[in-house]
This record gives sequence, structure tokens and C-alpha cells, in this order.
Amino acid sequence: MLPVGLAKWNEEEMTKHLHMEIEKLKKKILSLSATVEESVKKAVESVEDRNTELAQKVIEGDLKIDKAEVELEEDCLKILALHQPVAIDLRFIITVLKINNDLERIGDEAANIAERTKTLSAQGIYKIPVDLNGMAEKVEHMLKMSLDSLVQLDSNMARKVRLSDDEVDNLYAEIHDVVKAEIKSRPEEIEYFIQILGTARHLERIADHATNIAEDVIYMIEGIIIRHQMGNFN
Repeated sequence: MLPVGLAKWNEEEMTKHLHMEIEKLKKKILSLSATVEESVKKAVESVEDRNTELAQKVIEGDLKIDKAEVELEEDCLKILALHQPVAIDLRFIITVLKINNDLERIGDEAANIAERTKTLSAQGIYKIPVDLNGMAEKVEHMLKMSLDSLVQLDSNMARKVRLSDDEVDNLYAEIHDVVKAEIKSRPEEIEYFIQILGTARHLERIADHATNIAEDVIYMIEGIIIRHQMGNFN
């Protein structure tokens, strides 16, 4: 059995080391957030401009996101195993694990959008019969707010993200209806319209992941799980 003084010193050192590891986690999750946000912006831009070179950069960049996600998950698991954190520290690490997964999925969706860019560019049709750009702007804004809520530890901002998800869902439903009508009137261009609808679907999924991040931020700050709840959560 260690003397009281030595045991206390060891406990303090372990606590200090834990907090150092948590600070490293914060830096890594914020760095990954910035990378993913930039990937989404480039993917949307590649669709708007039919820029296949930019689309290829997004696709190649997804490998970097995947690698960062794996490293971050391993870091979290090591901290859980070595330090057995409790209370707010445990909540933070659990939240990082969940957000880390959503960020990786958003990176995948950005790469999927970039793949659509290549197909759309080959179609040679440039007029989009739906407000895809408007939907993209809302989704990008949701993602930015969710990540800002993480950086600023702002649960009120996170709640706004959650409420915005319905707007994106409605936009996707409108685009879906328009595309169905266009396919009926111009069946020879069905491949083009399928790509447009697919792009909208990827954007809608990014909005879902942004919502997940916002919900996890609320959990981290307030210690409550609001997933599946309805209302304004005040």
C-alpha cells in the first residue's frame, strides 16, 4: 500500500495527465471538424460549377478524414481504458466518439456528392430544375452552426440546428416531387435527374449528421439526451 502522500501525488499526476489528453482530443476534433466543413463546401462548389478537378480533390481528401477518424477513436478508447474518467470528462469523451463518427460520415457524403459531379459533368446538361443551391446553403449553415456550438459550447445554438433540420427535410421533399415530374416529362434525361436527386439526398443526410452533432453538444454541456424528443427543448 502506498503512503498517503505518494498516493495523493499519483492521483494528482493521473488527473493532470487526463486533462492533458482531453486537451489533445479537443484540438483533434476541432481540426477534423474544420477539414470536414471545408470538404462539404468544396463538394457543393464542384456541383455548382461542374468542377471535376475540385471534385477529385474532395474524393481524395476523404482518405485523410477516414484516417483522422480512426486515430481519434483510438485515442478516446485509450483514455477510457487508462484513466477511467467520470462525470464531465466521461461525457466529453463519449461525445467526441459520437461526433467523430458523424464527421466521418459527413466526409463520406461530401465524397458522394463529388462523385455525382463527375457524372453530371458528363451529362452536358447545366440547367437544374430545382433549388439545389438553396438547399446546399441551408445544409452548410446547419453544419457550421453545429460545429460552432461545439467550439463555443453553446447549447442554444445547438438547439437552433435541430430545429432547422425540418426545413431541409421539406426542401428535399420538394426536390423529390419536382424531379419525379421532370422524369415523366423528359424520360430521356432520367440519368441526369437521378444524379440531381441523389445529390439532394446526400445533402439531406449531411443535415441529419449535423443535427446529431448538435444533439451531442447539448448532451456534453447539459448532460441530457434529447434525441427523439419533440418541441423546442427550452
